[in-house]
Amino acid sequence: QVQLVESGGGMVQAGGSLRLSCAVSGRTSNSYAMGWYRQAPGKEREFVAAVTWGSGQTVYGDSVKGRFTVSRDNTKNTVALQMNSLKPEDTAVYYCAAALGIVTLTTTPDRGYWGQGTQVTVSS
Repeated sequence: QVQLVESGGGMVQAGGSLRLSCAVSGRTSNSYAMGWYRQAPGKEREFVAAVTWGSGQTVYGDSVKGRFTVSRDNTKNTVALQMNSLKPEDTAVYYCAAALGIVTLTTTPDRGYWGQGTQVTVSS
């Protein structure tokens, strides 16, 4: 089992920045990938970014490339999402997720583990 707890959400004006953090506990290994998804009201869940726990390989969703940066700190067991140049369309509940491998995390994330989510609201 893997437990994930998000923090750092809030409200910000368009063009601003926020940093989300996810505390990771439980049975993880270098085979795991951690990442972020988001879901806005009335919309489908959307992949945001992921990072492999071992090598630090990253992958991003098209809508956030160049604006968001995902990172992990193996010593602190945390995963972070630095969000810059925020837009109103970034408003959503952001979920931390973990799965065995980045392919599983990005293609069949429901096979992994999820946090409770944190709200991010970007005002225009």
